[in-house]
Amino acid sequence: MKVTVDEDRCCGAGQCVLIAPEVFDQRDDDGVVVLLDPEPGADRHPLVREAAAVCPAAAITLSE
Repeated sequence: MKVTVDEDRCCGAGQCVLIAPEVFDQRDDDGVVVLLDPEPGADRHPLVREAAAVCPAAAITLSE
């Protein structure tokens, strides 16, 4: 799995960080998503999929 984020679309809700903190973080100044792991291990795929699904700005894209 490859993960990409669109920082311009991100609204800083932080749901991705709450769900998958090993993969996502937020910038301190504006809350915009920071991608920590663009190719997470298979054990993290379910949480990353959930994070992408709940992102209110649809700023997370997944590809296999």
